[in-house]
This record gives sequence, C-alpha cells and structure tokens, in this order.
Amino acid sequence: MKIRDFSFELPDELIAQYPPEVRGTSRLLVLDPVEQSIKHLGMQDFSELIDENTLVVFNNSKVRKARLFGFSSETGGKVEFFLLEKLQENSWKCMVSKAKKQKKGKKFDFPGNVSAEILDHLGDNIRIIQFNRNIDDDYLDKNAHIPLPPYIKREDEILDSNRYQSVFSKITGSVAAPTASLHFTDEILEKIKNRGADIAYVTLHVGLGTFAPVRAENLVDHEMHKEDFFVSDETAEKVEKAVKEGKKILAVGTTSIRTLESAWENGKLKRGTQNTDLFIYPGYKFKIVNQIFTNFHTPESTLLVLVSTFAGRENIERAYREAIEKKYKFFSYGDAMLITRQESAV
Repeated sequence: MKIRDFSFELPDELIAQYPPEVRGTSRLLVLDPVEQSIKHLGMQDFSELIDENTLVVFNNSKVRKARLFGFSSETGGKVEFFLLEKLQENSWKCMVSKAKKQKKGKKFDFPGNVSAEILDHLGDNIRIIQFNRNIDDDYLDKNAHIPLPPYIKREDEILDSNRYQSVFSKITGSVAAPTASLHFTDEILEKIKNRGADIAYVTLHVGLGTFAPVRAENLVDHEMHKEDFFVSDETAEKVEKAVKEGKKILAVGTTSIRTLESAWENGKLKRGTQNTDLFIYPGYKFKIVNQIFTNFHTPESTLLVLVSTFAGRENIERAYREAIEKKYKFFSYGDAMLITRQESAV
C-alpha cells in the first residue's frame, strides 16, 4: 500500500492555531466502523459513551521545553537548538537550524551564562552539542520554549505552558504532546470514574519519530524511530484483569495504543522500561486495544495510517470528509474523535 493513499486536502483555516478557550469543550466525532455511523457530539458527552466494562488508558508523559536559542560566539547569529535526547550530563542530541553552517567545533552562548560546542555531526540537521554545565529541566523551564508543531504558525505563548500539557502529565521526556490527552479535565476524569470505568496510565516519551514524514513510497519500507516507554505493575495488573474479564480497552492517543500493543505478549503486559518502533499499518491485527480516542491527524502520517488500520481506510476518509464539511478543527489543538470498535469486530 502507498503512503499517498492516506492523503487529503485540508483548508488552512481548519488547522487549529490555539486550543479551545476552555479545556474540555472541543467537538467530538464518534465513529462506529461496524455500523458505519457517525455522530457529532462534544467532550462534555464523552463520559456518557463509556461504561463499567471499560478501561481507559492514558499517556502521562510531560512535554519538555525543548526549543533553546543560542548565539554564535563568532558572529552573534541566532540559532535554534531542538533538544531531542540527553546523552550524558552535559551533552544532548539535537536538531539545529541553519544546519549547513553548524560545523563541528562551532561554539555558542546561551541564556544564564551557558556556553556550548558542537561535538559531532550525525545527519542533515542532527548534532551532538556539549554544554559547559548540566542542562536540566529547571534550566529549560526558565530559558527554553514549548516545542509547538510547525503547522502552528506562531511563537509559543504563556498559555501553551499549560495547554500543551495534559492535566495528568507527570514524567518529563516528550518533545511533542500526546495531544489526545489535552482534551481531558479533572472533571471529565471524575465523570469517567463515576460511570464505573477504570483508568490506567502508561508513559511513552514522544519523539520526533512519531511525527516524522513517511518518505518511502510503500508503507512497508518506512522505519519508525525507537521511543522509550514505561509500564508500571499497577497498570499491567489493571490491563491484564480487564482483558481477562472481556472488558473494552480504550486507548487515549496513538502513543497509548503503540505502548499497549508493543508490551502485550502471551496474555501479559510486560512491565518496566522498554522501547518500541512499532509501525501499525494495514494488515496489522490489534492484540488488545478495541476502542480509540484520538485527534484528527496530518495527511500521509503514520498516525493517520494507524487509525485507518483500526477503523478501515474508507471509514476514516468518510469521517474526515464530514469533519471538514462541518468545519472541525484539526491537529494538535484541534477537535477529537472516538472510534468505538474495530472494523472487523462482530
């Protein structure tokens, strides 16, 4: 199957540039692929769509302020460093702007009397940079910026520090938000519990690989970057119990889906820190996830391929067409979709 099979046209005005004024007030499209039905509701209706036979699984990863600006020690030119991964106490793997100019040995000055030098060149725009001190999350919180995706055509603002995090974000490590979680409030979580449903959390730190474009023409030729995730004993026990009792596993976001599907093996959910490069595309048989809550995804992305695999490509195409007609907002700060069953369910 070709990646171009997962393309669609979206008017620019439907790309959400800001979150809704009040968290938890987004529109909600409900798709039942088996009945081939679509309903148009709102997040205030979400809890009414689940019951005591549901386990809702969230990703509690927290977004790191990963965009840090430095200035060339030679020219004073401003350069953006997108911190991807901490390698040692003082060194980071990062993406750089104006990449052709960023040679090994070049030095930069950063806020707070911090300096750094490029140690290595790993690819087109990937560098290893060595700082003169430990760059921790406290430093980044004070001096760096929220890594908003490129289709949000503005600089980050104070509101993004709160709204580009979920209310239950806990463990810092993502360079992009697990955006399906942004729709939930403490009140909605309480309503879920009041319905008799249970809640569990996994941690998958979102890397740029999740959002990297598929450059291969054929899906089978695309390789995902590895991303780290963690499953606690408590979550594993809840998932195993729910599966054993025949309950629905509702995964919130594609990161939760990939975590659950990667960790499930021989009737158990593997505990502890692991990693995954799982790419879910047509032909994949889901192991335990049988409901999905998600955002509307970008064309020709691995995320769109994933939900199309779950619900059926024609069903997703029809839902997206209807969402565009009804002027839903798309992508990270956009509206939401609940897919109630797999296409193959009986």
